[in-house]
Amino acid sequence: MKMRDQSDFSHDSSDCIGVLLTNLGTPDSFQPADVRRYLKEFLWDPRVVELSRPLWWLLLNLVILNFRPRKSAAAYAKVWSAAGSPLLAISREQAAALQAQLDKTAVQPITVALAMRYGNPSIAAGLEQLRQAGARRILVLPLYPQYSAATTASTFDAVSAVLRSWRWLPELRFVSHYHDDPGYITALAQSVRSFWQVNGEPEMLLMSFHGIPQQAFLAGDPYFCECQKTGRLLAEELSLTTTRWQLSFQSRLGRGEWLQPYTDKTLEALAREGTRNLHVICPGFSADCLETLEEIAIENRDRFLAAGGERYAYIPCLNSGPDHIEMLEQLVHRHSTGWMPGSSQSERSTDQVRRRERAVAMAAGQ
Repeated sequence: MKMRDQSDFSHDSSDCIGVLLTNLGTPDSFQPADVRRYLKEFLWDPRVVELSRPLWWLLLNLVILNFRPRKSAAAYAKVWSAAGSPLLAISREQAAALQAQLDKTAVQPITVALAMRYGNPSIAAGLEQLRQAGARRILVLPLYPQYSAATTASTFDAVSAVLRSWRWLPELRFVSHYHDDPGYITALAQSVRSFWQVNGEPEMLLMSFHGIPQQAFLAGDPYFCECQKTGRLLAEELSLTTTRWQLSFQSRLGRGEWLQPYTDKTLEALAREGTRNLHVICPGFSADCLETLEEIAIENRDRFLAAGGERYAYIPCLNSGPDHIEMLEQLVHRHSTGWMPGSSQSERSTDQVRRRERAVAMAAGQ
């Protein structure tokens, strides 16, 4: 493996902490060819599908990728906007808002870069942006509140793979989860209260999390437990009795058993059992995307009403709301504590000049 050239370093370059803000990813467009390219990258990840590689290669390339892209493209078309993919548009807003907030509160320079695990902007592009900004210390912040090997660990894999080709490695810290962070729970609860102030309170609040295969849970993945804790803490923050909320899992793929209860089956059962007014929130998603805007807000709404429900509403994700950005800001500060001593801009500038003078004196070039 050839290491990349990093000879563009200058001894008087500015130094900062880098924050790599990541999410799952999205196709470049809702056209079937772009969706197919995205799905191929996503579904080939062994963290996502743990089947034997030769067997999975045949299933993926000869079956799934010949049929699923058109179906997924039609779903993406329903939620695509003039700004493009909702996940990417919101993620850009989050990164910009977090940067603006950190610019106000950080005692040392912090640069935020956005990256997607699959698709664009890539993990490699995000890390390169931070390298060019002079980040010798990088905090990786995947926007997955609950840890799962298929999401959080996969992000770590991708970051590690990119850094394998770097000659000069940055110091690295990694936020693996924040499912029970008080600021996260408070932000979720406030989003629910704000929604209820406008739309009234429902009979039932359903908390729908993305599913994972049941086998992954049995093999030791903590995701199920962390979802349960998030749900319990949110219900307690909202003072909900056990009869006014439930937790379920959505977006299963294939015929195997996934975490239960399933969201679609739960909605049908609740409607048949007499629940008429229901709201759904997706606490495991930090930004609205295909799974929330199409699967929950459209597809499952139709399912609930068809089964006898009368009123159904989806509570949006935290997205780039101020409570969410403030929580992320505090998360960054907490995980970067002690990494760089605080100093004024003039002190940093003076230090840069002295570093270059010493380097030149020692014939180090730049």
